[in-house]
Amino acid sequence: MADKDASKPAAAAEPPKPVHIGGESFLDRIRPHIKEILVGAVVVAVIASTIALVSYFRQRKQEDATEKLDAVLEVAQRPIRGKDEKVDPAKPSFADAKERANAILDAMTKQGTELAGAAYRGGLLLDAGKPDEAIAEYKKGAADKASEKTIEGVLCREGLGLALEAKAAAEKDVTARQKGFEDALAAFVAEQPDDTGPRYAYALYHQGRLQQLLGKRTEAKALFDKAKTANKEADRELADQIEKRLAALGAT
Repeated sequence: MADKDASKPAAAAEPPKPVHIGGESFLDRIRPHIKEILVGAVVVAVIASTIALVSYFRQRKQEDATEKLDAVLEVAQRPIRGKDEKVDPAKPSFADAKERANAILDAMTKQGTELAGAAYRGGLLLDAGKPDEAIAEYKKGAADKASEKTIEGVLCREGLGLALEAKAAAEKDVTARQKGFEDALAAFVAEQPDDTGPRYAYALYHQGRLQQLLGKRTEAKALFDKAKTANKEADRELADQIEKRLAALGAT
């Protein structure tokens, strides 16, 4: 009997059932942390949106600034018409430099923008017949240490001298006029202390003019001669003005 049973083939063993290693699925493992993952995703999305928003507004701000600047430039580029030239509505123009300067200043105020630095704005104010405001603007630019040795600083000091001179020339009181001319001379002396720097010849020329206004002919002639020598760039306009001044002083 035992032999008979032993002759029967053994039943095939059932294959093992697959199980998750560790006893849980990937989803089961992350379920306890799902809140943290969602919060992280939201944070990333917010950061990405913020960066995009900042970039948009920055670009928009630049576009707005460009549009405002273009509006001012449109006014600044209008020409000054000739004395006998008729007004043409299709081609806006200005009667003189004063009208033009005031229009540009108004446009700058309206648009809340500037075309350039203190030297340019000071020049506009001076052309507009506002010497006191021009003096304040030039002084602000001249006091800027960052531009002290740049052409901007030089132009601010030169402009300050011109504005002080213009104000002095309008004075009816002789003493006040004399003081104004002396202040203008001091500004021109400070204009360009470097004899190799830009507009050095102009600084000497302006000093000569003020000395002439103050009645100091000898000092004026010496400065005009020095300016003539310093005019190494051969600025034709400056050279002509120097020659006229020397001729007026009886120089050959």
